[in-house]
Amino acid sequence: MDGVLNFPNNFKAFGGVFDLTGKKKRLEEIEVIISAPDAWSDQSKMTPILKEKSKLEEDVAKYEKLLMTHADMEEWLIFAGEGEEEALVSLNEQAQKLKDILVNTEMEILLADEADHMDAILDIHPGAGGTEAQDWAEMIERMYMRFADRRKFKLEILDYLAGEEAGTKSITMRIQGTNAFGLLRGEKGIHRLIRISPFDSSGRRHTSFASVDVIPDAGDEITIVMKDDDLRIDVYRASGAGGQHVNKTESAVRITHLPTGIVAQCQNEKSQHSNKDFAMRILKSRLYEHERSKRDALRQADYQGKDAIAFGSQIRTYTMQPYRLVKDHRTQSEMGDVDAVLDGKIDSFVRDFLLYSHEKSR
Repeated sequence: MDGVLNFPNNFKAFGGVFDLTGKKKRLEEIEVIISAPDAWSDQSKMTPILKEKSKLEEDVAKYEKLLMTHADMEEWLIFAGEGEEEALVSLNEQAQKLKDILVNTEMEILLADEADHMDAILDIHPGAGGTEAQDWAEMIERMYMRFADRRKFKLEILDYLAGEEAGTKSITMRIQGTNAFGLLRGEKGIHRLIRISPFDSSGRRHTSFASVDVIPDAGDEITIVMKDDDLRIDVYRASGAGGQHVNKTESAVRITHLPTGIVAQCQNEKSQHSNKDFAMRILKSRLYEHERSKRDALRQADYQGKDAIAFGSQIRTYTMQPYRLVKDHRTQSEMGDVDAVLDGKIDSFVRDFLLYSHEKSR
């Protein structure tokens, strides 16, 4: 049974994910770059290089672990063939290790889009329905916070507006972590909730909607030229829950890119300068995604289909009454444990969407 799997060092598949030789060569090139005498004179230029270095080192470590696990498994196969019971136990352990590594490797293959490695910026807005819809938006907000926490991702609130009675009117958050955008890009769309409303004294069943927009945080990796004449910058007093600066100083900033009409705002920081920096970062990322969408007809169609936060446009339905089920209408994936999903366990939906989008792109 030996020789079941062979992994030559130059094995390339799905865009060179396993190009170990190429990755090691690139790491050597980066070492030369960062060792240059004037390399650190401009640290902003080093940031994307160091991020690339970290990713390459992670890839090489994963592949070498795959090779080692495979080699160990072949050794235990030989012992198991000789009838040793202990070898069978160890073989099962090695098989599980190999399976886990291959599952992670599959995710690396699926996360091959140019922006998948970037951090993610999420916008959540409730649909029509007042407090009921705003409560649903807050539940969605918590779901992604718990997802980020489970993944050990860093989460930062950039803009937030609370509902009058309960829930969330709008929230913009940045999620930082390996492949954050790639993992969350499938969450973009309308999310529908069916439940007996806790805000309805008659105990009637309600349907609520919330929209989720996900864009890559372009950060310092790309250059977008924005003329001063193309920008309108408005300052205003922050509103909603917050620190001492709320409603006392004009610290909130809204920036409008006039040629496209794209708007970004931030009010969560205490200083107007910090809010402006974050708003510019969001605007830059939205412009980047705008250009990506124009290049990709499928993504553009998906973006346009998200406009109406209402019936018939949802990507996923979360049913709590009369039965309990979460269903993704694109992949047909289902999960009966609604509470677990709303607690951030959306990994199966994430994986199924990546497989779905990969197949559609072939």
